[in-house]
Amino acid sequence: MESGAVTTPFGRRSMTLGMFASQMASQVIEPGKSVDKWKLYRALCEAKPLLGVTDRALAVLNALLSFYPKNALAEEAGLIVFPSNAQLSLRAHGMAEQTIRRHLAALVHAGLLIRKDSPNGKRYAHKGRGGEISQAFGFSLAPLLARAEEIECLAAKVVAERLQLQRLREHITLCKRDISKLVEVAVESTSPTHWLAVNDKLQGILSRLPRVATADQLESVLTDLDILRQDAINTLEKQVKAQNSSGNPDQNERHIQNSKPESNLESEPSFETKQGATAVPEQTPRDATAESGTRFLGRRSGEGSKAVETARRPAVKSFPLGLVLQACPQIADYAPSGSLLSWRDLMSAAVVVRSMLGISPSAYEEAADILGPENAATVVACILERGGHINSAGGYLRVLTRRAESGEFAIGPMLMALVRSNGPLRQAG
Repeated sequence: MESGAVTTPFGRRSMTLGMFASQMASQVIEPGKSVDKWKLYRALCEAKPLLGVTDRALAVLNALLSFYPKNALAEEAGLIVFPSNAQLSLRAHGMAEQTIRRHLAALVHAGLLIRKDSPNGKRYAHKGRGGEISQAFGFSLAPLLARAEEIECLAAKVVAERLQLQRLREHITLCKRDISKLVEVAVESTSPTHWLAVNDKLQGILSRLPRVATADQLESVLTDLDILRQDAINTLEKQVKAQNSSGNPDQNERHIQNSKPESNLESEPSFETKQGATAVPEQTPRDATAESGTRFLGRRSGEGSKAVETARRPAVKSFPLGLVLQACPQIADYAPSGSLLSWRDLMSAAVVVRSMLGISPSAYEEAADILGPENAATVVACILERGGHINSAGGYLRVLTRRAESGEFAIGPMLMALVRSNGPLRQAG
């Protein structure tokens, strides 16, 4: 922009104090100052929320900058570009000329451009005999050069705020994951009622987050999540310590009882053993009969050993019916009366679903033997809920049954995952 020049717009466009202030500020440029136009444009793209310009307006500015012949903006080289709207449209990827005029006005209003209109409003330049431009009419880029440091500071501020938001979202994701995993573990090993309330609090805290959250909103949610996570850790730690301490007296009691196993044998002559013979523990007549029957069946068909193994296998924990219905609401459609009011209703519905999913009776019976009837029906309800992700329901049930038999499968995490996918938790009794 020429030193000391103040220009007013052509035609019916009025002059404003903002335009005048922008022209005054653009006259204060340090001698010899220059800035890379594309580096400055990238800073503009970062700072656009604070500058009040849109991405479409910046696309028009990008087209204008492409008409500036050098990469470095400098006052000595002249700061006025004068392309027509038709030329701008070609370099703005075919943007309509009416749209270009609107975005040019927005750039002027934001103080990023200055209009230097000719007497007739056209954009052109006067050249001397040597081809150098003596006077040009169009758009002055002087505000960009004058505000370069301000624009870079605004861009740095936007980048810092974006990084802060990203870090806060990362911490919120970690807290959410930690609480969810702790709830899954606790529901599987302890009473689920308290932990369902914890998950309810988690869902309530997360529901406060709007779709586009500010840093203050994220920090408030993160603070509450940190408190909830620490409470969950402390509660679970107390439960683990309580289980360990309650297990020690049992171990001590078993140790005391078995410290002198031969003392009773020595005081009871009728149970003396011959030298070299193996001592047999005392059995009641009922126990002896049961064992002889088991040996007889085992010699005939091998079913006795399987029965003994099943009897010794620890029972798989079942969960409240309310929790199962929260995780698997679709199973209620197959209940005999249209609603599930008891475990008997759930098992009757599971039989219907088993047949519908193509699960063989033998696979379901094996699951009932290993998991128990209630848990087998629960697993079938879970398979129904995730039917779109399972190719072979029968094969999937057999795999889960084998994993449960070896102690590698737990129903709790499966239920909690389905509960989270179906929406906020309600406390199950």
